[in-house]
Amino acid sequence: MSLLDTLYREGALRTVDHALAQALRRLDRDTPDAVLAAAALASQAIARGHAAFDPRRPQLLSEAAIEWPEGEQWLEALAASRWVATPQAEQAADAGAPLVLERGLLYLRRYREYERRLAQGLRRIAAFEPPPADLNTLAPMFAALFPQARDDDRQARAAALTLLQSLLLATGGPGTGKTTTIARLLVLLIAQARLDGVAPPRIALAAPTGRAAERMAESLRSASERLRGLDGIEDAWCDALPQHASTLHRLLGSVPDSPRFRHDARHRLAFDVVVVDEASMVDLPLMCKLVEAVPQGARLILLGDRDQLPSVEAGDVLAAIVDAAGDDDGVPAPLASRLQPLLGDLPSRAEPAPLSPYRVHLRRGYRQADSLDLAPLAEATRTGDADAVLALLRGGALAGVHFHEDVYDPLIGAGREQLLPAWRAIGDAADPAQALQRAAKLRLLTALRDGGQGAAPLNARIEEALAGLHRSAYFHGRLLLITENSYRHGLFNGDIGVCLRPRDDDGRDTPGAATVAWFAGGSDGVRGFHPSALPAHSGAFAMTVHKSQGSEFDSVWLQLPRQDARHLSRELLYTGITRAKRELHLAGGEAVLRLALSRHAARVSGLSWRLAEG
Repeated sequence: MSLLDTLYREGALRTVDHALAQALRRLDRDTPDAVLAAAALASQAIARGHAAFDPRRPQLLSEAAIEWPEGEQWLEALAASRWVATPQAEQAADAGAPLVLERGLLYLRRYREYERRLAQGLRRIAAFEPPPADLNTLAPMFAALFPQARDDDRQARAAALTLLQSLLLATGGPGTGKTTTIARLLVLLIAQARLDGVAPPRIALAAPTGRAAERMAESLRSASERLRGLDGIEDAWCDALPQHASTLHRLLGSVPDSPRFRHDARHRLAFDVVVVDEASMVDLPLMCKLVEAVPQGARLILLGDRDQLPSVEAGDVLAAIVDAAGDDDGVPAPLASRLQPLLGDLPSRAEPAPLSPYRVHLRRGYRQADSLDLAPLAEATRTGDADAVLALLRGGALAGVHFHEDVYDPLIGAGREQLLPAWRAIGDAADPAQALQRAAKLRLLTALRDGGQGAAPLNARIEEALAGLHRSAYFHGRLLLITENSYRHGLFNGDIGVCLRPRDDDGRDTPGAATVAWFAGGSDGVRGFHPSALPAHSGAFAMTVHKSQGSEFDSVWLQLPRQDARHLSRELLYTGITRAKRELHLAGGEAVLRLALSRHAARVSGLSWRLAEG
């Protein structure tokens, strides 16, 4: 049996992957089976989140007992195929070949072009130097905004670099002050414009999901209010900060039934500063299109945590950019000299990586409350140190962290006592705003969507426990999770709503009154919809860790599965535990925990070396 047929029989290929190989076979009957199988695997790689297929590591796509071709011989067969282009790094690939072989990676041509164009676009933005800023004039207000600027404060360094450069990559774990830094940075840019006698910069705030965009805008508004009253900071500068954020799709202008956007390399955005939060969630095609739409001379600021889960779609863009930038222990000597009026003496390097001057890693943690000592556990999880993680969990010394070892059902014992009363309290709220506030306090997160510990069956069991076997589809107090964007409704993937029936003062249902699904937003802080009018949605008492990205909750119960699963990784655990602000409950067994921590959610990509060699 051929390799292609074996892969298909073993379930390693989707129908669409197999169809691509069959199409090439029909066009040329002499195409070697190894080339056909590689083409199908290049297609499958995209579905698994990779930008390309590595013939030397086919086990990344299938763990089936398959006799794989020898890696170098496979590459030689691909290089000789009429279906495979082998262009130079900066050259566009031949449109007549559906596949591209570069540095030992086999790409679908479109995804290789996304990588090449993204690298070019980031270099284009980085190469532009903004008009010179009078740092001596800005120094007093800079000191008011960043009082620890001369103590190598990373927030201050990020802001200072943005005054002199057009690209900033600000990375850091949860609560390290990324949004606070951006608020102060944007105030500086607005103040600089006013001092120069020009219009303030046009600023766009965006994030991959509606919920992340909403949180970004909320955080920026809160940070703006804290700036008012600081010595030397005018209220008018804070007034000029943007009040709203949008999804990246809305910013770029989605075209119905098309992968294209209204804003692209030929019709660029009309903004001077573009700020993107949760950049780890942005996939390769979307990041490419965003970067190409950034106008010449505009600033691009990317915020994110490279240790979180990568995007659901293809690519791990933020991690690739960070890898290309290297560490940020110093800045180039000429740049350090220019920043001296604001930051004093900085550590400098003579030969930094090409993107290192544009990256700042924020290290101080701000978000967690005093009741939660999460930092040691998050760091051990990030590095995959299973012994340290288990010692911390079992030691019981971390405030607010609870380990429920060998517990696989969150709806029995301590889990039931922790979860169900909090969910029942949602329906007892005095109004929709209070119900939504209570809904945000607690969330059950799972690694899986299906299976015994999956989000879908857990939601069904929770809803039965709360409202009975013969419950209404939209019973009072039910939580809903929007799963697709709807610009018509102003609802986006990841938004959480609560179903409420009007009740009288005694807590009894109002006869004949219809259930309303309430979501945050609108002039009154909440918006109501008839449930039948909502875009696609599901239950939200339990949700996957992937769906929780861009959100935070006072208390998190993270449930691990009984059996290991392929996509369990340290990034998934890190993302899950860092959603908690005040309390974390982690439930599961040692074996699965160790396997997850041993697994790194690496993606096959060539973006890092493209940027590093730029």
